Parts: sequence; C-alpha cells; structure tokens
Amino acid sequence: MAVLNLNERFAKAFVNEEELAATAKDVRAAYGTVERRDGAGNDFLGWLDLPEAYDKEEFARILSAADRIKKSCDILVVIGIGGSYLGARAVIEFVKSPLYNNVKKDTPDVYFAGNSISTAALTELLALCEGKDICVNVISKSGTTTEPAVAFRVFRALLEEKYGVDGARERIFVTTDKARGTLKQFSTERGYETFVVPDDVGGRFSVLTAVGLLPIAVAGISVTDLMAGAAKAREELLNNDVENNIALRYAMYRNIFYRQGKVAEVMVSYEPCAAMLNEWWKQLYGESEGKDGKGLLPDSVIFSTDLHSLGQFIQDGTRTMFETVLSIEDMGVQFEIPNDEANIDGLNFLSGRELDFVNKQAMLGTLLAHNDGGVPNLLLELADRSAYSMGYLIYFFELACAVSGYTLGVNPFNQPGVESYKKNMFALLGKPGYESEKEKLTKRLK
Repeated sequence: MAVLNLNERFAKAFVNEEELAATAKDVRAAYGTVERRDGAGNDFLGWLDLPEAYDKEEFARILSAADRIKKSCDILVVIGIGGSYLGARAVIEFVKSPLYNNVKKDTPDVYFAGNSISTAALTELLALCEGKDICVNVISKSGTTTEPAVAFRVFRALLEEKYGVDGARERIFVTTDKARGTLKQFSTERGYETFVVPDDVGGRFSVLTAVGLLPIAVAGISVTDLMAGAAKAREELLNNDVENNIALRYAMYRNIFYRQGKVAEVMVSYEPCAAMLNEWWKQLYGESEGKDGKGLLPDSVIFSTDLHSLGQFIQDGTRTMFETVLSIEDMGVQFEIPNDEANIDGLNFLSGRELDFVNKQAMLGTLLAHNDGGVPNLLLELADRSAYSMGYLIYFFELACAVSGYTLGVNPFNQPGVESYKKNMFALLGKPGYESEKEKLTKRLK
C-alpha cells in the first residue's frame, strides 16, 4: 500500500462540485506560488528540497555526536521552545513510545526543557538529573529567547559544576545560526560543537534539520530512514495534479470547509503515541495560517479517550468544526483480548479478537456517527509508525501547509503576532530599552 492515503469518503457529502472546482483552481495557483518560489516569505522555502539537498557533512557529524552522547550519557536534555523541540519530541514519541523515558532501552532518556517558564517543571527535571550523566543540546537561532536562555544558564552551570568547564564542553551541543547571534559567538568562544539552523528554514518547518535530527538520532531512531521517507514524499507530492496529489487535496478540503464557515480543524488519532505529533501539527498550521484575521483554529484529540470528554460536543455541539483523522494501519504489535469465564463485563463476544481491531471499529463507528452529526471528516491512512512513514507524513503536512496558507491569502512563513507578548514581557521584567513601555503597561495594570 501507499505510505499515506487521503480517504475522502467521510468528507465528500459536505461539498459540492462547484466548491471543489473553484477551490481546486485556487489550490493549483497556490502550488504554483510554492513551486516558483515567488510568494510572500519565499526566502523560507528551504525545507522544500531538504530531504535531498541536506548538508551531508553535517548529517555525518550529527550521527557521530549522537553516538558519543549515547555512550557517555544517561540523559540528554534538549533545550528549546516551539519548533525547536516539538518536532523532535513528536518523532520520538510516535516512532518509539510516549513512554520512551520509562521503557527498557539502550539509549539515553531524552527530556525537554526551556519550553516554559515553570519553576516546578525546571526543578523537577533537575531532580531527575541528580546522580545521572547528562548531555545538553540547546537549540536557539539567536540565543536570547527567554525560556531556553534561562534553561541553558541553569544546565550549563550544572554541567560545569559537575564536570568542570573542559568536561562540560564535551557534553554541550549547540544548534544555532550558522554565523550570527550571541549563542553562536558564545559557542565558538567556549569550543562547543555546533550545528546549523538553516537561514531558509523556519522553526516550525525545521524538524528535518539538525534541530530535530540530533535528539531523534540519540533516541535510536534511524534519521536516514526519516529523511528517505521525506524524500519519497517530495518525489510523489511536488506536482500540481490536484485530482490525485493528496497534499493538494488536503489543502483544498481545508479551504473549502473554511469558506463554508468552519472555524476549527480537530486533528484526531486513536493512538496516544500521536499526541505530540498533534502538538507539532498545531504549531505548524496555527502559526502559519493564524494571521490577518484569518485561519482555522487547530485543535486535537486522542480518541477513544477524549470521546468521553469532548465526544458529546463534537457530536451535538455547534457545527463549527471538521475533523482530520490519522489512522495508523499497522501498529507493529498485537494483543489478543483474553476470555473471562465469569464474563462480568459482557465482552466475551470479543474474546480472541485483536485489540487493534476493536480500536479500528471504534474509529469507524465514530466517523459514521460524527458524519451523521454534521461533522465532515478527512481520513489520513498511514502505513505504519516507522521512521520512514513519519518522514513522509512530516513532508506531507509541511507542503500542504504552505499551499493551504497561500490559498488562504496569507504569508505562511511569518509570525508577526508572537512579538507582541515578548515586547510586553520584556517591558514588565525591566529589560533595558523598554522603560517607556513598562510605564504604560504598569498604568494599565493598576
């Protein structure tokens, strides 16, 4: 079977031929903008060719560094926020397990820091690191983003106290700008090994760069397979065939539903290993499309768990959403439901059945019920949870996001809104140069 298939069966009843034709025309034009690289934000399209045009020398250094980390550390602490950590964590939990740090393995635990300003989260992670050998991978383009910068201060001091300045140097790996920024300058002065955040790849599109590849490799996942899957997606999806290209058709349906008045897209999976993939997807689409007063709100659920909390609203609440369901066709494990002589739960009719069969029937039953409730559903059928399939899925989502954003009429590669809160936070914290803003904000808070 194909690595990924878009099943439109549960969406077709909600669109008509006129909508399909009109939006297909717009999507084809949007793809042309991507292909020609002449649209807004076109200097951030480096991810398009990344699966084939990546830096082979750096890739070899990533594998070498990952081997050294695996041999010398019990814990790798990955410091970053947003696209600097979501992609790596999504891949690790999807391919390996959401319980990766708790299962028996021959690779280090991988923990993520610098993605909040929580005192409790930081101190709890420091407690977990007590008595362990630690390495750090700090990921920041500039080195001045508050959350990761604070975490790096803390863990750098911890490593220097534990191993000395020279010892810490061998345990700190920095992913940052190629030539500019305070973190790059500091890393050069200290002699840390550095990897590059490419200038033409934005953070939320960066999982297939060193940003994601080093932590993923440390977790024992084949980054060669990951890149090969992405390369296969590039080969199959870089064309303007709206009738058959699943990335373009996904972008088309999203924009049709948006034009119909839908305000939210809910990403659904029936496997807990996809929870962080959902979080990565939410940043990718939310930050790419949520601007200029436009965009679908990206939300996510894990069924059947969330059917017992949000199922009622999705079934009978306001008709403002559609769902995209990710089905993993082969989970790679089997579990047979045992027989119970007492049959106290009345479920002996399931005895001997594979648990995944039950999960798939729950998915189909829910798709039909939500359709009956007036909720359109797109079904993404992924072959398995291998690194190869994950690479394909990542590229699919990235390409569809760029095309969907241009179809919507926004620049998919900027994020002007995120600067507003930073400006206010710096002013309230008393950062030099923000004195006048602090005075204004202080008055507002009285």
